[in-house]
Amino acid sequence: MHYRDETNQRMGMDKRMANAKPTLAEQLHARKLRKPPKLIYCMLGYLWKLLYFKKLGVQVEMKADPRKEKGPYIVVSNHASRLDYIYTGAVLLPDTLSYVAGYNEFFRSHLAFIFRLLQIIPKKNFTPDIYTIKEVARILRSGGRVILFPEGMSSIGGGNQPCAIGSGKLLKHFGVPVYITKISGGYLTSTKYCLDERPGEVRVSVDRLFTPEQLKTMSADELQLALDVAIHHDDYEWNQSEKVRYDGKGNMAYQMHTLLYRCPRCGKEFTMRGEGDTIRCLSCGNGARVNADYSFTPLDETCVLPRTPKQWFDEERKHVYHALQDAAFVLTERVRLGMLPKYKPLQNLATSEFVGEGEIRLDHTGFTYTGTRNGEAFSFHLEPKLLPTYGMCTDVSRVYTFFEGEFYEFYPETECIAKWLLATEEIHRMHGGEWKNFPWADTYA
Repeated sequence: MHYRDETNQRMGMDKRMANAKPTLAEQLHARKLRKPPKLIYCMLGYLWKLLYFKKLGVQVEMKADPRKEKGPYIVVSNHASRLDYIYTGAVLLPDTLSYVAGYNEFFRSHLAFIFRLLQIIPKKNFTPDIYTIKEVARILRSGGRVILFPEGMSSIGGGNQPCAIGSGKLLKHFGVPVYITKISGGYLTSTKYCLDERPGEVRVSVDRLFTPEQLKTMSADELQLALDVAIHHDDYEWNQSEKVRYDGKGNMAYQMHTLLYRCPRCGKEFTMRGEGDTIRCLSCGNGARVNADYSFTPLDETCVLPRTPKQWFDEERKHVYHALQDAAFVLTERVRLGMLPKYKPLQNLATSEFVGEGEIRLDHTGFTYTGTRNGEAFSFHLEPKLLPTYGMCTDVSRVYTFFEGEFYEFYPETECIAKWLLATEEIHRMHGGEWKNFPWADTYA
């Protein structure tokens, strides 16, 4: 009788498990992706082209046309902003492209349906993801075309980051023709520190990058470097000569201090304030008016300013790197902890749901969170080699990473994210991390 009761209990448990509703994550990874449905893709593509190309001043230069290819191909692109799907996809219509997008974006209600409809491939950024590789392979085997943004996320400071680890190896593995779209003006149209659209000009060039023969003869490391060189771009430097004016509606400097947090004159941190068209140090008064072409006009003759906002951001990286020479370097910050929902997509443009609070710490041993999760004590630690950088879902107000496959987003109490990003990347590199800076970077001089 006792044995029969145990058997019945196990059968009941198995039945409940079989009938349990799959989580959003389980549903996502159970999908076997196909090429995007051409009719729907083209209808949306031509609609976006109609809505955005004239409004944002998009111009296209077709140096080599991938649409002439008879079989599958890959497109790579610098990742200027969240609008890049328009600049890249619409210029290659009627060809359909399978996009690779951040895994966490599939949990947001305003994106989830369209992402699934268009067969977009999820990728957990800055961490190995076998599912993504398998689905890219499936699409290419079926004769489809895939577009990749090898940096892994859109530009933070106006220029691009080095390509993600293994990008060259990936292209070599698939061996199909590789084309490149180069976007200029995309970041200036939609910056990372202020998500408003600022119409001006966006120029997109399309060219051939690697033939199948080149992919065979070049090593993965050679391809990685060639890819970095090909997509390297600095929107601010580009506009030093182009002088394109962008309509910031009187807010060209709004929130700029979330990236440009260190005063170039007095050296104090987190005293800069960007409001309207002016960025100013609240401690010493150093600052500038930010013009429509993103050039600086000093507030007076005593002001000390880098040539461009990107150079300002790069100078901050140098200061962080030199500070890291101290073995006792440490950053700490109080945060709220966010995670992805299990069953219902996020609403109202949210990027995660709050599940706890605590403290994050960064030092030469790595990154640590200590606090709560779902009402219980919780902590985790990532060694420097395992954390090359953070992801940013929207602007510079918060960051995320993955631990044991789970998404964790951190909402700090202060506007400190830019410094945390720079310090994390340089600690990763100092302690043997594989994701290196560009060979030509002058950070370490």
